[in-house]
Amino acid sequence: MTHKLLAEYGLATPLTAYHDHNAARVRPKLIEQVKSGKSVALLSDAGTPLVSDPGLKLVQAAQEADLYVTALPGASAILTALVLSGLPCDAFLFAGFLPNKSAARRKAFAQWREVPATIVFFESPQRLLASLEDARQILGNRDAVVARELTKRFEELRRGTLDSLLEAYAGAARPKGEIVLLLGPPGPETQNPAADLDEKLREALRSLRTRDAAAKVAAELGLQRREVYARALVLAARADGGRDEPDTAEHEDR
Repeated sequence: MTHKLLAEYGLATPLTAYHDHNAARVRPKLIEQVKSGKSVALLSDAGTPLVSDPGLKLVQAAQEADLYVTALPGASAILTALVLSGLPCDAFLFAGFLPNKSAARRKAFAQWREVPATIVFFESPQRLLASLEDARQILGNRDAVVARELTKRFEELRRGTLDSLLEAYAGAARPKGEIVLLLGPPGPETQNPAADLDEKLREALRSLRTRDAAAKVAAELGLQRREVYARALVLAARADGGRDEPDTAEHEDR
């Protein structure tokens, strides 16, 4: 896209590739060019530079060298998705790319569970359905939006709850293109995390020992095992009519 833009205006400015694989090697050369009096422009074919890309380190290096840096804002999938989502945008948090693995994703969702703002993530189409499932598991059935291929020919936005989006994508072909996932802030209709924890622990305790039930639920909800185990001991004792199990939270932690 950058080549086409330059050609359209008859510009023959030389281009240098700068990406994750060559940034450490190319960055010092670019800094030296600026020090010698040349102007260097960082462009991205995928939206605003520095957002989840190695451009951040280039700007940091320039600032450390006391070089002048300015910005000309370009297309931003984050802000475009936020504006089109219909979700509250008076407060929002961009949390970057979601982790590849389910356990790590659940920890990420748990980290932002109580934040009173719309949370924005980048996600790949291959993992979208799994991420929606993890989000529903950890956050409850809150409002959400999937924004795909923003500002492009096949732009698409799907709005609803996590339940409705799960239903839509579970029965459809895997989506294509770049995806932004937005999760609305917690509301009164969102399931209470503490109640969700107790419910899952009670279910697990029907077939598992206390420590095994706690480990299973902690992994599912992205919570600390020690905290979940302590709660499991309380629920197990109540189920046994007040009789505590012989092992304790302190013993489990060692």
